Amino acid sequence: MNTTATKSVCGDKWYLNLDKPEEALKVLGFIAIFVIRTLLHHAMKPLGQPYLTTDLAIGLILGNLPKFREAFSGPYSTTLNNIIEFGMICHMFVMGLEMNPSVLLRPPTKDAFIAYTSILTTFVLAFFTTPFLHYTKTAPFIFSLALALMASSTGSPILTRVISNLKIRKSDLGKLASAAGVHTDMISTLFYCIGFIFFPTEKPLPRPLQRFFRALLMFCLFLAQVTFTSIVSPIFLNWVNNENPEGKPLKGSHLVMSLAFVVFICSFPTWPPQSMYNPILSAFTAGLFLPNQGRMSKWIINKINYLLSTVFYPIFFFWVGFIIHMRNFDIGDKMAYARFFALLATVIIGKVIGTVLCGVILGYHVPETASLGLLLTTKGHFHVYLAALAIRTNRVKNTTGAMIIFVIVLTVVYSPFVVMDIIKRARKRVPVHIMALQWLDPTTELRVLIGLHGPHNIGSTLNLMEICHGGREPGSIFYATDMVELTDEIAATLKKGGGGGQSNESVTITDRSVTEMRESITAAVNGYGELRSGQGVTVRRMLALSTFMTMAHDICGLADELMVSIIILPFHKSRNPDGTLDSGNAGFRHVNRKILKNAPCSIGILVDRSFGQTEEAWRPGASMDIAIIFIGGGDCREALAFAAQVARHPAVKLSVIRFLEDKSSQNAQKRSSILNRASVVEQEEEMKLDDECFAEFYERYIAGGGGVSYMEKHLTNSSETFTALKSLDGEYGLVIVGRGGGRASSALTTGLNDWQQCPELGPIGDVLSGSDFSHNTSMLIIQQQRTRGQLEGLHDDFTIL
Repeated sequence: MNTTATKSVCGDKWYLNLDKPEEALKVLGFIAIFVIRTLLHHAMKPLGQPYLTTDLAIGLILGNLPKFREAFSGPYSTTLNNIIEFGMICHMFVMGLEMNPSVLLRPPTKDAFIAYTSILTTFVLAFFTTPFLHYTKTAPFIFSLALALMASSTGSPILTRVISNLKIRKSDLGKLASAAGVHTDMISTLFYCIGFIFFPTEKPLPRPLQRFFRALLMFCLFLAQVTFTSIVSPIFLNWVNNENPEGKPLKGSHLVMSLAFVVFICSFPTWPPQSMYNPILSAFTAGLFLPNQGRMSKWIINKINYLLSTVFYPIFFFWVGFIIHMRNFDIGDKMAYARFFALLATVIIGKVIGTVLCGVILGYHVPETASLGLLLTTKGHFHVYLAALAIRTNRVKNTTGAMIIFVIVLTVVYSPFVVMDIIKRARKRVPVHIMALQWLDPTTELRVLIGLHGPHNIGSTLNLMEICHGGREPGSIFYATDMVELTDEIAATLKKGGGGGQSNESVTITDRSVTEMRESITAAVNGYGELRSGQGVTVRRMLALSTFMTMAHDICGLADELMVSIIILPFHKSRNPDGTLDSGNAGFRHVNRKILKNAPCSIGILVDRSFGQTEEAWRPGASMDIAIIFIGGGDCREALAFAAQVARHPAVKLSVIRFLEDKSSQNAQKRSSILNRASVVEQEEEMKLDDECFAEFYERYIAGGGGVSYMEKHLTNSSETFTALKSLDGEYGLVIVGRGGGRASSALTTGLNDWQQCPELGPIGDVLSGSDFSHNTSMLIIQQQRTRGQLEGLHDDFTIL
């Protein structure tokens, strides 16, 4: 069966008949673009290259193959040009929508100063050097202005993507580069919009009087667009957002009205026949002054960005390769090479000088501000489009235009290597970020991620948040995270693009059981957060919606992004009505084990037997008996640091029990004679750390009148350890222990490993959670962050300026 499509272009009909080889070649060509693009991007991923570089390489190759050029010649090239123009309208609209023009009305910030300085130095340098290189013979003054403005601008979407991919967006330099890049991009594109009004580009040039009235008309339309969009669009979009709250499907009529409104504000400056206003720049202005907050604006941004990244950009660079006809490239044109190196040097020198001068005034290090200048040279799709358009309209020769595009792409190619160099220098100057309670700066807020399996974890979660905060002055942030298994039934109820307040962006869960469970948890934890909001407690809701295979990875990534000091997870077994523990959920056990192995911070596993059923710690007159068992090792030191947080709470009666090895026993003497010298040295170092840590705690909370009781138990082997643990049966509501112990404690725990049922709890935690232990005592087993020496990467929250 034949597939035929007809369309009239300039009065001629053309037919897309897939039975013809040249027509089928078009379809195969676009399929090849998408396939090769994905494969090449994954191959270039270790170098940190964005899609722009791989897309241009593919476009240059396929756009210059003779068969493809023949297939897209004639009326097809007109269609391709129309597709590109429409795509650039969408690109510029969403680029403007993601910017915030209100920053222009505020006092200049540091990133604004850097943006202004780098724009000025680069523009002046480019404007006074480009005329001598004769890039064009058509309107050289206007072209020099446009080229200087392009040299001084920044492709903020590409720069932000590079910074995010290489994980420096939370560093001070990453934040400064992103903000300065957006500011530079916004200012330079606004200058393009205004410059297009007063400097006509059509040939031949109109008469001076006609040019004046046309400029006046376009300027009035520009002001009308800015005024109307700024005043009317917030009113309209607020109404649409109120009629379509989060979590509910968007109404079709409101969606159609919103899209019609967007098309209207983007296009009406181009309606008058005499205006000649560029629709691409008009779309940018409309997007810039349209509110970017609210459900509808976010929906538009998500949908257009998805369309651009998956469909338009590959076609766009095929068009660029089609425009750059390599057969017409004059490889012997020495002036073209001079223009290439001169433009590249102008862009780099202008940006670096501007940022270094401003950085010195602001007190930044010169190497870092020079790197910032190199990052701000990054260009984007709009700049490639302008250069390709100059070739297509014969403003510049094919060779000169190609050299300009190569300069633009080269600024993108070296940007990831600049970021890698920043990270390399930061590794030498900044220590590895350790996310653990023991090394928590007392002047910073405490960040804790608490996992919940369901409403039965609410009581223990609220009590944990209360005792962890304990009146801490810098404040505490608790991320109450629902751990929900993504089953086929739940996956069938997911809706994309809704948001719904989940941590999984652009996803809305409509499964009734999940939504009801989350609503009950949200009501409880938010109620506690409101109760303690004036005391420095902040509660935020998160969601880990994943299969059991990927949930641990998602939670570790969430903890890394949120920079928490500890993750506290529920034990995979839940409490029965009689106080015993059930058989548990094997999936959550798998998740806990993987998090213990890969977490970027310390971990706590709560075995809840009565902790969630006890009286709320924040109630007047409440009292909690809590014990910390200290044997030795990094995990016990982290457990002691957690106990220090708990000891501040007035309702907590904390008891510290230290298990010490009896060195005078015959068994201890035999063991010490067997140990080699290296083991003795390591053991002594570990015990030294234990003593220093415990001495600091003792001085502050026990001897210093902190209301903490203390006892010691001298033991010789694991059998006596087990007996000592049994003697504590039923005395405390919560017992805090370290998971692993250490070399200093191996003699007291070695035999306990023989009958372990849950190795993830460690030897002491496994004994305490056993069925023969008290049904009223809960356990919190803590493991300190496993740094494993120097980490391969660098945490993205670092200071280098």
